[in-house]
Amino acid sequence: MRNSDYAELKAFMTIVEQGSFSRAAIMLNIKPSTLSQVLRQLEARLGVRLLNRTTRSLSLTEPGAQLLAKIKPAFQAMDHAVNDIASLSGKTAGTLRVHTTRIAAELYIEPLLGDFHRAWPDIILDITVEDAAIDIVNQGFDIGVRLGERLENDMIAHPLGGEFREVAFASPAYLDRFGRPQTINDLQQHRCINWRYPGNQHIYNWEMWHDNRWVSVTVSGPLIVSDRRLAVSAACQHLGIGFWLDSKVAHHVERGELELILEKYSRSFDGFYLYYPQQSVASPTIKAFVDFFRRSHSTQVTTE
Repeated sequence: MRNSDYAELKAFMTIVEQGSFSRAAIMLNIKPSTLSQVLRQLEARLGVRLLNRTTRSLSLTEPGAQLLAKIKPAFQAMDHAVNDIASLSGKTAGTLRVHTTRIAAELYIEPLLGDFHRAWPDIILDITVEDAAIDIVNQGFDIGVRLGERLENDMIAHPLGGEFREVAFASPAYLDRFGRPQTINDLQQHRCINWRYPGNQHIYNWEMWHDNRWVSVTVSGPLIVSDRRLAVSAACQHLGIGFWLDSKVAHHVERGELELILEKYSRSFDGFYLYYPQQSVASPTIKAFVDFFRRSHSTQVTTE
């Protein structure tokens, strides 16, 4: 492979991963105009268009998708090889690709990014924040953060913090107008705010504790969101009954904007875990990441 071949393919893959020329140019430390020229050279050499691009969006063409599927594992293998060789020198370095949900990022990762960099200045964190449940191995991630109930059995997992509790809530004005539900069945007569996982058409059923077991409750109402912060805001505007972590609505309850309801049906459940495939157990970058964030949060309460 010529040096130019590697540079062109790396540029193409980075554009796809970052979703824009400007962000990819920053990652590659070149000008966006230069990056565009590199991609045009690659497309000209291959004789096919790899990306459909407008001023607002990028999407893979069929040849582009096929090329990405074939080169991505090779680039990942090269990255892992470089990291492994660096570890032989006793130096923990390299790029660590992390996939995390939004709330886990807010609670555990974001507050400690500066401290982690100071502790491990030669590790580059490449963090993707999204709530969709993915296969981190197939998607090229080294480590993920996910709720314990959603972990695959073949992963090595380490708890990150404690338990959580989801609660139903509504504004006092809504409850004055429509009444306060007393049982799970009463929710069928109320306006409820639904949530779906981003990138998924499936609407989340509320999970509530009844008769010593978890039950799945289907609700309906005037609003479906993919970001539960919108659900909290809508509930504060008297739109209906929402359902989320008690810690995320606590300050609204304290200010009298929301009230908790049906609390007898709320029960704590397993919290977030750091997880990675078994074959990565010896990776020094993963070990450094896991040890740092577990140690940093070992004495903290996750719902704060």
